Amino acid sequence: MSLSAPTKLFFLISLVFFVLGVLDQFGVFSIHSLISAYDYLIAWVVLAAGCIFKGI
Repeated sequence: MSLSAPTKLFFLISLVFFVLGVLDQFGVFSIHSLISAYDYLIAWVVLAAGCIFKGI
């Protein structure tokens, strides 16, 4: 399996999810939903998908 660099769009989407997760973790703001508990995982999956699938 050959990995490729993620596009800027995928990198920015994963960065937004990561930053939201960090800010929620430190209590800067609170998102009371199921997604807030999984922000780090979502960011990692989006970034991994950008590396695995070429051209997206």
